[in-house]
Amino acid sequence: MRARYPRKFNEAEPVRFRCRRYSPDGRKGYHHMSSIINFRSKITVRKMTTTAILAAIATVLMYFEFPVPLMPGFIKLDFSDLPALIAAFALGPLSGVVVCLLKNSIHLFATTSGGVGELCNFLLSATFVFIAGLVYKKMNNLKGAVIGSFIGAFAMAIFSVFVNYYIVYPIYTNFMPMEAIIGMYKVINPNVNNIWDALIWFNMPFTFIKGLINVVLAFLIYKQLSPLIKGAKT
Repeated sequence: MRARYPRKFNEAEPVRFRCRRYSPDGRKGYHHMSSIINFRSKITVRKMTTTAILAAIATVLMYFEFPVPLMPGFIKLDFSDLPALIAAFALGPLSGVVVCLLKNSIHLFATTSGGVGELCNFLLSATFVFIAGLVYKKMNNLKGAVIGSFIGAFAMAIFSVFVNYYIVYPIYTNFMPMEAIIGMYKVINPNVNNIWDALIWFNMPFTFIKGLINVVLAFLIYKQLSPLIKGAKT
């Protein structure tokens, strides 16, 4: 039987990789591949930079919080979810979650709740923007944005009941009796008898409406911001 030896490599002969031609001496195909790598690197850097800028804006917005009528004084409204929602739409759901993580991590240095408020805010905001961004990624149109935002806000509202019941208020009871917390709700609605009543009648609707407010604001300004951040989209 005739022995077969590997064909001798010819340095001048191009080598095929996935239907593209690359020469070992770099004369063919190398510049094209290098351009692709540089282009993707620029996109990644811009995406990271844009995410960081949106996180900085969200952090500032956390300091502008307002009391809400017909709600206990410790429940306040802010618009820090707005930059995170824009990031989820423009850059992807994970970028929205990163904005939520960064804004709450920075706000920890000025916390007045021992970090409990920041933890709650992160869990709820991340749920909201991740779901909204994920649905929009699958349905990349206005309908997908509306559906994703509504589902995200609804999920955040439902999740808020369990986050507050199992995480937030058990920690708060170390500083304030549960009776005092329920009493703040009873001043507004005497029919509140326990923490479940308070969360379902007050916190859940408030969280849902808060999400929808951020959605409306996002739809109003996204078109104007889109040319600035669209280049970071992958």
